[in-house]
Amino acid sequence: MSLDIFLQNFLNAMQWGSFLALIAVGYTMVYGVLLLINFAHGDIFMVGAYVGYFIGTFLLNKFAVKLPFDLPTWLIIPITIMLTMAITALVGVTIERIAYRPLRNRGAHRLYLVITALMFGLLLEYGNLALLGASDRQFPTLFEKEIYTIGNLSVTNVKIIVILLSFLLMGALWFVVQKTKWGMAMRAISYDRLAVPLMGISVDSIIVATFVIGSSMAAVAGVMYGTAFPILSFDMGMLVGWQAFIAAVVGGIGSIRGAMLGGYIMGFIQIYVAAFLPSTFRDLITFSIFLLILVVRPTGIFGVARRTKV
Repeated sequence: MSLDIFLQNFLNAMQWGSFLALIAVGYTMVYGVLLLINFAHGDIFMVGAYVGYFIGTFLLNKFAVKLPFDLPTWLIIPITIMLTMAITALVGVTIERIAYRPLRNRGAHRLYLVITALMFGLLLEYGNLALLGASDRQFPTLFEKEIYTIGNLSVTNVKIIVILLSFLLMGALWFVVQKTKWGMAMRAISYDRLAVPLMGISVDSIIVATFVIGSSMAAVAGVMYGTAFPILSFDMGMLVGWQAFIAAVVGGIGSIRGAMLGGYIMGFIQIYVAAFLPSTFRDLITFSIFLLILVVRPTGIFGVARRTKV
């Protein structure tokens, strides 16, 4: 493989890994706080992509109901992302409020929460199918795509924005978790949930904040995914969600840096396997490598074995 091909695939892997890392963060945050695998999170990503589709199309004045003026391109992108984050976060919080919290307050076993999460994922997926139909949708072009060429290396402005935005968001998340009182409370709940209320901290408020952050990250991933790969389908969150979940497990479920690293590892393996071998081998080899990693590190790369005091 020449250096140019290696670098081209490196950029592709960084882009794909950015999507997976943003989604994996949501899985690992909810698990860290609730010890719950939120299997509906992949479909939250799908919701974010479709919400971004409708908001972007509206702001571009492509619906029958139109704005009385045209927004400049540089304003459409941030408005679409922020509104999508807000609406998708509301969906995530609603699921937590009407599905997870009643079971949690009644002391239900975590298995019932997992089953509920699977049910809500299917509800979002097939609710989309029932409301919008099975036809794929074309994500609107929020800005003109440009191709920059350096020697034999080509990179689009979309790819650059995706990579930079993902790093910016994950850096902001690290700051929130490590340097703020809300982040300290999240880490405290993951360590000893029973002791946190004794410190005067509202557990429900921290859980809501966790769902807001995780769903917002998935929303950004959905908008950026639609911009990079502009065909949306009602079941798009299923495979991507599973890949992000496995990336979070390999990185160490409950560890934010592990989720980020796992997403990029998944991205690099998938892209480079497809570069050398037929694409039909991509998932087989990727998951086989991840299985070997878990054999060596059962808790994941940054995971820590939890011990229950008796």
